[in-house]
Amino acid sequence: MFVDIAKITIKAGDGGDGAVSFHREKYVASGGPDGGDGGKGGDVIFVADSNLSTLMDFRYKRKFEAKKGNNGQGGRKFGKKAEDLIIRVPVGTIVKETETGRIMADLSTQEPVVVARGGKGGWGNTHFSTPTRQTPRFSKPGMPGEQFDVTLELKLLADVGLVGFPNVGKSTLVSVVSAAKPQIANYHFTTINPTLGVVSMGEGNSFVMADIPGIIEGAWQGAGLGHQFLRHVERCRLLVHVVDVSGSEGRDPKADFDTINDELKKFNEELSTRPMIVAGNKCDLATDEQIAEFKEYVESKGYSFFPIMAAIRWDVDPLLNKILEELSKLPPITRYEAQPVPEVDLSTVNSKEIRIKVCDGVFFVECDWLLKVLRTVNFDDYDGLTYFENVLQSSGIYEKLREAGVQEGDTVSIYDLEFEYVE
Repeated sequence: MFVDIAKITIKAGDGGDGAVSFHREKYVASGGPDGGDGGKGGDVIFVADSNLSTLMDFRYKRKFEAKKGNNGQGGRKFGKKAEDLIIRVPVGTIVKETETGRIMADLSTQEPVVVARGGKGGWGNTHFSTPTRQTPRFSKPGMPGEQFDVTLELKLLADVGLVGFPNVGKSTLVSVVSAAKPQIANYHFTTINPTLGVVSMGEGNSFVMADIPGIIEGAWQGAGLGHQFLRHVERCRLLVHVVDVSGSEGRDPKADFDTINDELKKFNEELSTRPMIVAGNKCDLATDEQIAEFKEYVESKGYSFFPIMAAIRWDVDPLLNKILEELSKLPPITRYEAQPVPEVDLSTVNSKEIRIKVCDGVFFVECDWLLKVLRTVNFDDYDGLTYFENVLQSSGIYEKLREAGVQEGDTVSIYDLEFEYVE
């Protein structure tokens, strides 16, 4: 079964907890703290696999979770980092955050992409030893790993997309110009899965052609096979519109041509500007007058027209040569850039969610939305520091710290960030 969209939940591993421990050895007095840090949680990494062609594997398994990092131990032993979770998807899969629609990754190459980062390990009590605090009896828990509900959307990577009504000869054309073997029969919707074929033109010239299942009027609203496969047209550099020029099924070729173009435009306005070549198929069933009339109509709209008989490969080579010529002028296949995480809207935060715990003079601050802010701030940048200072002030965190009794010079710890409080 061909599945090209799936919704799953991914959870990176939490960091291991830091240890509270003190060095104990015979004849060694006051050995001091020696609790090790926790290990980092595993990342969730997506990898494009050319051996996969469908998202079927995600139809039944919906939750993927990486392992937690190991906890720290005494003797300054750090916890082991957890293994990353590798999720393999077909080439061309786009990962989107379900809630916001933000593009997180485009798996168009073999390069692995970290989509959810594992939490950092918590600090052991060794980190909290100072001249005035020589026996810290506390440590930090590991930071939680990132968790997202994501939508996987497969958009095939093809140079050329064949579009048109069902049963006009798209599958036949792919089968005679490449090694692809799509199902071919004389009835509608024979092709229910997109088929890719590599067309070799000699001397190292080749391109990938995609047979997109038949589109009918109302497809952009879900009619027929609906927009389930229209998304695969979006990446194609060039469209070849295959039309039954003979009208063998009682339809008008000109009306068919306009209907399909209208469906593409309604689904995605940009598709109406995509370069297109028109192939008039089934010329053996058409009269010379029918072919000439349709040719004049198509060329009046600015498109190149090629009459063919795909079943016997008649006059297909001129069409392929024109395709290769057009592709040489076009930019490469569309790649989608990952979009940055949006800043937290401070007007919507709830100060009641802020949790402050005091231990041996250290003020620990925790808050779920604050963790998201920390992950977006570059502390090596002045503007980043200014933004974070504004977050602490406007969200009420400084006010909560003062209510908890913080004094100038006290240590404030916010997850993996630590600083001295200054009035």
